[in-house]
Amino acid sequence: MKLTSFGAAGEVTGSQHLLEVGDRRILLDCGLFQGHRAESRLKNERFHCLPKKLDAVILSHAHMDHCGNLPGLSKAGFHGPIFCTEATADVAEMMLEDSAHIQAEDARYLSGRLRPGHPSVEPLYDMDDVKKVVKHMDPCKYHEWYELAEDIRIRFSDAGHILGSAITEIEVMDGTTSKRIVFTGDLGRRGLPLLRDPEFVEGCDVLITESTYADKIHPTGGDTQAELERIINEAYQHGGRVIIPAFSLGRTQNIVYFLNELANKQRLPSIPIYVDSPLSRRITSAYRRHVEDMDSDVQQLLQTDNDPFGFPGLTYLQAPDESIALNGSGGPFVVVASSGMCESGRVVHHLKHGLSNPNNTVVLMGFQAANTLGRRIAERSRFVRIFDRDVAVRCKVETLSGLSAHADAEDFRWWFKAMHGTSHIGQAFIVHGERESALAQVEILDEYCDERPTIASFATVHHL
Repeated sequence: MKLTSFGAAGEVTGSQHLLEVGDRRILLDCGLFQGHRAESRLKNERFHCLPKKLDAVILSHAHMDHCGNLPGLSKAGFHGPIFCTEATADVAEMMLEDSAHIQAEDARYLSGRLRPGHPSVEPLYDMDDVKKVVKHMDPCKYHEWYELAEDIRIRFSDAGHILGSAITEIEVMDGTTSKRIVFTGDLGRRGLPLLRDPEFVEGCDVLITESTYADKIHPTGGDTQAELERIINEAYQHGGRVIIPAFSLGRTQNIVYFLNELANKQRLPSIPIYVDSPLSRRITSAYRRHVEDMDSDVQQLLQTDNDPFGFPGLTYLQAPDESIALNGSGGPFVVVASSGMCESGRVVHHLKHGLSNPNNTVVLMGFQAANTLGRRIAERSRFVRIFDRDVAVRCKVETLSGLSAHADAEDFRWWFKAMHGTSHIGQAFIVHGERESALAQVEILDEYCDERPTIASFATVHHL
């Protein structure tokens, strides 16, 4: 057997790992590389995994850096099954449709700015490509074994990262002996709202694990709820707005769930709250359809509250006119809008209208990447550029980090220790992490492995 990483090797984007078992070729994830435009385009157009020769894809979850290039893979000649959980199939379809829509808009915008005679910019894929690849998704239940071939079977366990996220166990029969491979996908955290904690799986011969925050310790989610309560009450007292940039998948639902709890306890002032993102609205509907995949707190809440994502005073906006009208309204309000790093979407308009008012508050939910509008706001730049205009930053800026959906160092140690306790961990390969976090993961995992863990590098073939 062989393992080769063609993405998320030495970086945290574009997850794509090729597992070769005899003459069978299985791709673990097929994510979009996200970064500078020219570099991203070059990486996303090229497939080193030989799509036409792939037998199957195993999809860990529906974040774009894990599923976002599946339509491109299909265009390049892959037409096999895509195994994933039922919730992942549901959410991935929405995410891919949104990606195709954004790419079409970007292509039109960039083509209009080119010099005469320059070839037009084309999207990586379009809506038809999305529809084709969605037909190849093979939804699977948690905890049940599924055969990929006579000698290969897989089982999904809950990774606790986002709705539908999965740890994949792969069992390969070699004559009379079997070999176990475990792929964590993105491992979640303990104690997050909505989600079950990552499930334990038995030890394995080969472990492929992410390492995004293996060098960090996160604050707790409960602190985030208390901080949201404080911020909203303070803004209400000053007649200000609270603008919360949030990703449509995962983060928005966590925030709304917290606000629902506060509303149920009557700890929020009488202030209108809006979710201003059509994609967030659609994904929240998927969360409602899959409440059985959520944690025991949600199951208990459902005994007295039939909707964890709705309460009096909360409105989901759909039409652009509704979003525009919000910025012309008077009085305080709270708006949750994508995107989380303020680079696109309706939140940019809310920031344009709200940054200059000292009574307003912008709440940044976690890490803001370099060169993004979110990073410039987090660093309290005096002015930021929005729609070719300089906008003064006079509002309050708060950063809350308690809702990171990735395991931290303590979560990893807890999970690896439990796995090791069931039998053993043989070889380990570390992916989906920058250098410092990957090195930290080596030290955490080394205590539990039969041999020193390996940090995967791009296109390097590892024999299993």
